[in-house]
Formats: sequence, structure tokens, C-alpha cells
Amino acid sequence: MKKFILVGLLACGLQARNLDIYWVDVEGGGATLIVTPEGQSLLVDTGNPAPDDRDAKRIFQAAQKAGLKKIDYLMITHFHGDHVGGVPALAKLIPIEHFLDHGDSIEAQDPRSGSAWAAYKTVAAGKRTTLKPGDKLPLKGLDATVISSNGQIIGAPVNGGGAANPNCAGAVQHPADQTENQRSAGVLLTYGKFKFLDLGDLTWDIEMQLACPANKLGTVTLFQATHHGFVNDFSGAPAFVLGVKPQVVVVNNGETKGWQNSAWETVAKIPGLEDVWQVHQARGPMHDHNVKVEQIANLGPGGGDAGHGLMASVGGDGKFTIINDRTGFRKTYAAR
Repeated sequence: MKKFILVGLLACGLQARNLDIYWVDVEGGGATLIVTPEGQSLLVDTGNPAPDDRDAKRIFQAAQKAGLKKIDYLMITHFHGDHVGGVPALAKLIPIEHFLDHGDSIEAQDPRSGSAWAAYKTVAAGKRTTLKPGDKLPLKGLDATVISSNGQIIGAPVNGGGAANPNCAGAVQHPADQTENQRSAGVLLTYGKFKFLDLGDLTWDIEMQLACPANKLGTVTLFQATHHGFVNDFSGAPAFVLGVKPQVVVVNNGETKGWQNSAWETVAKIPGLEDVWQVHQARGPMHDHNVKVEQIANLGPGGGDAGHGLMASVGGDGKFTIINDRTGFRKTYAAR
């Protein structure tokens, strides 16, 4: 009887565990740690390389906060230094079991990103899996569908998508991007009513393929603004952003990287938008708009040195709470 009660309590505890998402401050790079209700971990990107291993240490701190002893899956969206640069240092701090990526870098000879790619290959040797659109990540208790990878997108609509997108009328097209950004692997994570979209630095031309003439993704609950907050309009096609119609947007930007005025103006037009959260207060030219300070993790100038992040905790009933690490301020929403 005692054994039965203990097992029952453990089962209840496991069922009660939330889906947790941590946005780590990597100073305008990308690092999002996801811990499933089953306790599995998915880290999307690792931030920048740095002489003091700053970004790897911040990710490790988030992993410790989440109670992790290892990273089950590391997904690198693309091979630019601000996304893959932290891999060697992080691998020395915590074991990484599986590496997921879009395939080999197309910038292997580029002096700016080639060295980061070479370092990644060394650490991930023998443990890499190449992702293709439509693949499912092996995470228990939820659905994680690969939306884009290596310049390709899903063939068939997902998540109730497929309807004609009225935002395509007169939409601006951009030429095909020729960098690693365009190759970004992106994922749509679904946990009950809650749907989280992270597309790395996916570019405008690929966003338009997802959005027009039909919206292939349906609508989402929480959107991690692409490319650190639509850097210089390389991403953030309005037809796409307005089509997926997120309730909440999280921007993992830097003080002067991403979240320019044009990005704010696009997001402000999202039908039914409930809130925006920022990892950094945006400053400098073309940074005239910021959300309320309680929804910004790091305030400038120089606020990024503190390394504060944001966290979302998602219940099985679709309710989710976002927490500002700097102040403890939190706000709860209900997924539609």
C-alpha cells in the first residue's frame, strides 16, 4: 500500500509539472532553454563566443535553475557566431547528448562564421542529426514540429493552417537571402492549447513562403520574434507576423540589436495581441519604442551586463505565466 501511494504521488507530481521556457540574455544572440513536463530539455542556440565564456555560463545557470544535469537536445538554428558560438564552452560545463541542425554550413569559408562552424563540428562529431521540415523532435508529452530547415519549409499546412491569408495582398517581397540566416531551422512546439514558435533568424523570403498565398502555420500563442526582433527588416514580413497572430511576443534583443521602430510598428498591428516582453531595453537610433519597464529584463545603458532573462511557465490547461528575472514581476495569460 505504501509503495502504491508513493508511486501515485510521484505520478501526480509529474503530471503537475509545467512546460518551462527560459530566454537567456546572450546580448542579442539566441539562447532559449525549454524543459518539458516530462523533464526533457531542448536548448535552441547557445549565444556568442566570448573570452570569459559569458553566454555559456548564463545558459548553464539557467540549466541549474531548471534542475538539469544534462542537455538532452541542442538545436542550432544556423551557424552564425551569435547562435552557435557558445557550444564549445557550454559542452565543458554540462553534458550535451544530441545535436540537431540544418546540415552543413554554407559559410564554412567565411572568416566571420567559419571558425564557429568548425568548432561546432568538433564538439558535435558523431552526435549530429540533420533536421528536415516536417520532422518531429523526440520530446515526450508535447508536439515539436520542424517548420523550416536548410532553406526549405513544410510541404503541407500544420496547426490548422492552410487558409488564404488576406495580409498577402500587396505584400512586399524580398530577394532570396544568401546567408546562413535563410537556412535557419525553426520549430513549432504545441502543448495542449499553447503553441510556441521559434524560427531562429529565418529571413523575410522564407517567411513569405510560409505566409502566402496561404498561411501554412495557423495561429500561435507565443512567438519568439525572429532575428532578435526583426533586425533591419531582414525578417518580420508583416504578412507572416500578422498571419500567425500571436497573443504574446517575446523579443530576445540587444540594447542596439533588433527591435527597431519598424519591428514595433509591425507587431503593434497584430490582431488580438495581448503583450510584448523584451530581454533588453532597446536604445539608440531607430529605437523609439519599448514596453513597460516591468516587462523588460535588462534596462540600459549597459544593463545587459546584469544578464537577466525571462521565463514562461505553461500549465496543461493552457494558462501560462511570464516572469521577469530582474524584478520578479509576473503576468498570467490563457492560451486561446
